[in-house]
Order: sequence, then C-alpha cells, then structure tokens
Amino acid sequence: MNNCNYLIRRKVLSFLGAKFHIFDNAGNPVGFCRQKAFKLKEDIRVYSDESQCQELLTILARNIIDFSACYDVFDPASGMLLGSWVRKGWSSIVRDNWVLLDPAGNRIAELKEDDLALAVIRRFLCNLIPQSYTLHGYYGLQAEYKQCFNPFVFKLKVGITPGCSIHPYLILAGGILLAAIEGRQN
Repeated sequence: MNNCNYLIRRKVLSFLGAKFHIFDNAGNPVGFCRQKAFKLKEDIRVYSDESQCQELLTILARNIIDFSACYDVFDPASGMLLGSWVRKGWSSIVRDNWVLLDPAGNRIAELKEDDLALAVIRRFLCNLIPQSYTLHGYYGLQAEYKQCFNPFVFKLKVGITPGCSIHPYLILAGGILLAAIEGRQN
C-alpha cells in the first residue's frame, strides 16, 4: 500500500458488520476492511485481501460511546501504536472534525469537513450532497478525502499530498473511520 490515492468502497450487502474494499489509482484491490459487529468498542481490521490472512492495520476504540471517542491505530505486525484519531464531539455535530495524534498523544493534524454551509444542509435537509474533508498538519495540506456521489454505495476517495509527513496508514485509517463511523451516522 504505497500509493498516493485510494478509493474506499462500502460493500453493499453485509449483515455482520460493515465491510469495505480499498482500491489503488488503477482500480486494483489493495485492501479489505472489516468492522466487527456487536462490539461495545469499535474493532476495525484492515487486511491485504478478503481472505483475511494478512492483517495490515488495526483500529480500536478506547471508549464505548463514539461521541468524542479516541481510535488507536496499530501496526499488527509489530504491535506498535502508529497514532490516534480523536473525534471532536461537540464541533462534529454541525461540521465533522477529527484530530490526529502521534503515539505520544501530541496533536499533529486536524481533519475537517470543508464547507460549513454544506455541512449544515447535509445534517438538516438531505444527505445527497457528498462530503469532502481536508487534513492539515504543521506543514500544510496532508490529504484530501472526497465522498463520491452515489445514494446507494458509499465511496470515499483518499488523496495523499506529495511530500506528506504523516504515515500513510494513519491517513488511510482516517478514511476508514470516516466511512465506518460518519458513514453509519448518515
């Protein structure tokens, strides 16, 4: 997964937890994500493919309630914490807002829904307007997340900025959380 652009697509018929496919620029499958069902705390796993033999990433919630939850992102091969995504609960009511932390808990970037006016329209009138987000770190724009318009299948494009200083797995984990957590609430 050394690509700069990804497409995260929710599997349409999935009964025991959400499932997502991850594709590269050329449309080749590069990952498969499974969100475990019936868990008090979110447990999201990313694998190299649907066989689920090689785990690439683990995303675990610290909290039961996801209003202002913190999601830790681990490299399963080493067990090392790569970083954490924290959902800013109150500010996310109107406009989705997440903070990315390094393993020591220091803030390294912020992910925000782009347009406040469109965010309000999406929340209160209709959900047919695709969402877009930007991830800004200390060195400027790090990544962009854009939802594709499709009322039946959730698709999210993840574009990593050239020269990005953030681990690509953390950026991908942000996209997966947007698809799994925010997508579920919409």
